[in-house]
Amino acid sequence: MLKPLYILMHPSDNVAIVVNDGGLPAGATFDNGLRLVQAVPQGHKVALVDLPQGSTVRRYNVSIGQTLKDLPAGSWVNESVLLMPDARSLDNLPLATQAAPNLPLLEGYTFEGYRNADGSVGTRNILAITTTVQCVSGVVAMAVKRIKAELLPKYPNVDDVVGLEHTYGCGVAIDAPDAIIPIRTLRNISLNPNFGGELMVVSLGCEKLQPERLLPADAIAINNVSVSPLETRANGSFDAKASEPESLDVVCLQSEQHVGLMSMIDAILQSADKHLARLNVRQRETVPASELVVGVQCGGSDAFSGVTANPAVGFCADLLVRAGATVMFSEVTEVRDGIDQLTARASTPEVAQAMVREMAWYDAYLAKGSADRSANTTPGNKKGGLSNIVEKAMGSIIKSGSAAISGVLSPGESLRNNGITSGLVYAATPASDFVCGTLQLAAGMNMHVFTTGRGTPYGLAECPVIKVATRSDLARRWHDLMDVNAGRIAEGSASIEDVGWELFHLMLDVASGRKQTWAEQWQLHNALTLFNPAPIT
Repeated sequence: MLKPLYILMHPSDNVAIVVNDGGLPAGATFDNGLRLVQAVPQGHKVALVDLPQGSTVRRYNVSIGQTLKDLPAGSWVNESVLLMPDARSLDNLPLATQAAPNLPLLEGYTFEGYRNADGSVGTRNILAITTTVQCVSGVVAMAVKRIKAELLPKYPNVDDVVGLEHTYGCGVAIDAPDAIIPIRTLRNISLNPNFGGELMVVSLGCEKLQPERLLPADAIAINNVSVSPLETRANGSFDAKASEPESLDVVCLQSEQHVGLMSMIDAILQSADKHLARLNVRQRETVPASELVVGVQCGGSDAFSGVTANPAVGFCADLLVRAGATVMFSEVTEVRDGIDQLTARASTPEVAQAMVREMAWYDAYLAKGSADRSANTTPGNKKGGLSNIVEKAMGSIIKSGSAAISGVLSPGESLRNNGITSGLVYAATPASDFVCGTLQLAAGMNMHVFTTGRGTPYGLAECPVIKVATRSDLARRWHDLMDVNAGRIAEGSASIEDVGWELFHLMLDVASGRKQTWAEQWQLHNALTLFNPAPIT
């Protein structure tokens, strides 16, 4: 049996987490003589000193709560014995006060990607079929199944066909101020670099989110995407005014030209065939690593997330920034308690103020539902040793690395439309895995990194997802779901830097199509989940 071990995150901390698989029994004694007075599960905190009632408990050199009773050294410290601190005020924060680290350029790294007309680069060559409303989802799903069986084999250079299905488009207050969030999210996902600029839309006809509202001409022009010539289609595609030079390729299911379900599906296949032919001409070409747009996220977090996987991702994030790439981190409630750390790292006071704006907006959003950031933590988080959102946030922030934060996006916004082409960016999103991933796709993500301690089979059809396990036990049990084992860091068999470089090289291989992630191999894909803070009617 491995001798009792714990990990201390900062010399000023008065708690540490148990490393040993299965935890440790009462009476277990560490090399420094500390003896457990009760059993402590793996990843959970042990008091290193006596903590009288009311004592401040520190982890990451941050207060994560006050003790509700006397805790002698060797006690198990969990959520039941802690009073969580109040959220940090958004007033009088440090604004761009921390000097950016001197990160030397990282040159010479490339991958094989698909160059788009707007200058962006895809890591996959996918036909995406945009839907305007949830009503068409079943028909589109049937069509996609036929496209994959009947058409896709003819086009070997096309990786996949996906329907961008969602639960929006009608039955909503579409003119409400916050309705812009789901609308621009779906619009910007349709323009994701992995879709090669091909816009194909399926609408119902009577929905509130009409095709021209979802994808107006100015949005198409800005992104230089491919659109089909305007014409009245025999297959029931969208009729448009002859006075306009070109428009979207829209198959409208309520068109009088459609007689029966098969007519609708045939029309979708005819339209898809043209887009697939154009995508099939595309070839991978060597591009610099600076063309990567990486979204980082954690889900099913545990106390090891901030010890192993997230620090390795943070080191890799610094490598990517040094290489000129773009890295996005997100999840408002999982950074809210460290907002002072983030505003200090901002490249300018304006960037810092933008982060404060996003925190304040989300505080107000939660308050409308009589909630706050404490609603974030899950039973799995607590079982994995995270006592509250403060502790969880400190481990979450680490995956952003150490670079200056150079930009901020509101939910659903895109990097390109905000003129952001490189650097570390805060993309404000809810912490829900599915909502966060959806919004990062809208921002322009072409590669996703997802860390997990409890385990999740999360994946996206629209973008490769590299999953990083925080613990070796999870990596062993889920050997055909986890792509990287960061648990080796806790065991001492690999360093943070080792795993960070491993992840960096894996990204280049996955981006090039030389390797597939486990989620891709198994075709494990979660549904897109639009963030809609506006009313439903």
